[in-house]
Amino acid sequence: MRSVPTICSTLAESWFHDLGPVLLQLGPIAIRWYGLSYVLGFIAGWYLLSRLARKNLIALPPDRVGDAAMLFVLGVVLGGRLGYAILYDPALFITFSSNFPFWALLEINKGGMASHGGIVGTIIAAAVISRGFKDADGKRVGTCPAPHMMDTIALVCPVGLGLGRLANFINGELLGKIVTMPGAAPGPWWAVKFPQEVLDEHAPDLSDSQIESLRTLASTYARPGDITFSQQYQRLLETLHAGGERAAQIKHDLAPLLAARHPSQLYQFAAEGIILGLALWWIWRKPRKPGVVGSWFMILYGVMRIATEFWRLPDGHLAVQRIAGLSRGQWLSVLMVILGLALLRWFVSRDAATLGGWMKAKVNA
Repeated sequence: MRSVPTICSTLAESWFHDLGPVLLQLGPIAIRWYGLSYVLGFIAGWYLLSRLARKNLIALPPDRVGDAAMLFVLGVVLGGRLGYAILYDPALFITFSSNFPFWALLEINKGGMASHGGIVGTIIAAAVISRGFKDADGKRVGTCPAPHMMDTIALVCPVGLGLGRLANFINGELLGKIVTMPGAAPGPWWAVKFPQEVLDEHAPDLSDSQIESLRTLASTYARPGDITFSQQYQRLLETLHAGGERAAQIKHDLAPLLAARHPSQLYQFAAEGIILGLALWWIWRKPRKPGVVGSWFMILYGVMRIATEFWRLPDGHLAVQRIAGLSRGQWLSVLMVILGLALLRWFVSRDAATLGGWMKAKVNA
């Protein structure tokens, strides 16, 4: 039985991140947390849209929710991927290989999605959905103001955003700023030590002895074909994620060589998933003019993204990571806030009927 001082000492130290990106391995097929977050986000979005449509709270026919959800999926995936390529890694457009899917732009399994691009994609999808759908007679049903459909999608977006941030945390990506350096005093209990940082562009500076210890440790778990340090360390991560006694030994040996960091992914999960979602549903508790909820989404998301990215490091491969002290994501969010404020003022001043409101109002049939 562990003594009280030992337990208190463990609680006072930073948590060692030992979560792996793969949930389940089925032969050559790997079910990854990142992909699962998208699937769960789309299922949750479809469910919420179905509930709202059946209660006649939105101008979307219940039997067309599936079609709307598919357009929503396309908007998120295409917008997110194209946005990432345009804003963060244009080389994806011109990088090809001999392995399927042959074009780097299509290698979504390797990550690389921009939330700002995904938001643009959902806005376009909302505009398409608002045009309605043709019935058996060729007539369009379910037409509505485009801002109203943007409001509707804004209400369900935080679920997907939050799940995506949880997947970022599980993957050990989008690292936060360092709280304590490797070899220093144990970090605070709320900080996290990510073993993935060793292969990240934001890896901390280590002393010669720490580098030698790291290389020796990685070589211990290497296989004959693992020649480079990157290959050897990747094998160490695989052993860590497999669990068991060897994983426990890795945690013991590796922890002193890692920095304690802000869990910025969890900060953004709380901001973009929980706080944003609750705020938007509170705003929509009563009927609003079309466009008001969507405008508040842009304002609140932008403000919280700006705030949380002060603890998150920018993409390490960017030549210019910060401009006037702000990251690229923060500047994009500044533009979102400005645009959201302008749209909010415009939508509020328009002579338009109010729609929605989950507390009492329903869309007029």
